[in-house]
Amino acid sequence: MPQRNNAPRASAVLVIGLGRFGGALAATLEDLGREVLAVEKDEHLVSQWSGRVPIIEADASNPDALEQLGAQEFPVAVVGVGTSLEASVLITANLVDLEVPQIWAKATSAEHGRILRRIGAHHVVYPEHDAGQRVAHMVTGRMLDYIEMEDGFTIVKMRPPKETYGFTIGESRIRQRYGVTVLGVKSPGEAFEYASEETRINPGDTIIVSGDSGLLEAFAARP
Repeated sequence: MPQRNNAPRASAVLVIGLGRFGGALAATLEDLGREVLAVEKDEHLVSQWSGRVPIIEADASNPDALEQLGAQEFPVAVVGVGTSLEASVLITANLVDLEVPQIWAKATSAEHGRILRRIGAHHVVYPEHDAGQRVAHMVTGRMLDYIEMEDGFTIVKMRPPKETYGFTIGESRIRQRYGVTVLGVKSPGEAFEYASEETRINPGDTIIVSGDSGLLEAFAARP
């Protein structure tokens, strides 16, 4: 088993499991210039990703293997294993035992997520469920992206309703009439602009809007 000789940087991320989720995560972190180490036990996936991201072939459900590769030195670890509930739980528990400061774990169901949280995962993500929700919101209106935060608070990227074309945000009285807040406007070929009462909305613009998810749905549904 290869061992790490140098401690990772404070921003380094350990990614365990290079399926669709873990692979996309590791590649994106690498593109962003973050130090990343991938761990995968499937030799075919290791061969596929070798040369694309730093990778070690190891079984992370074995606590000795994790310790030998220096998992305890990473400030952040992501468990991308989702097809095997047992492996996901064992790996997460191993990381908890190694006292990794931030553990992100992929869950495939609500029950899976509850187990991961009970054993100590700090963050649980549901990639397929979350993607399904986002797409559902986007296919039913003019929304281009949808991020739900907490307690119904949501941020969306969308095309503005026609009734706002040519008017400033203050003139349209969007917040007073619809209960949502325009945070910014991006016009074609122009830099993103943080919104003010004087910001004018034109056809072809993209706007960033925040507020209650129900109110945003109603605003995005306007012609």
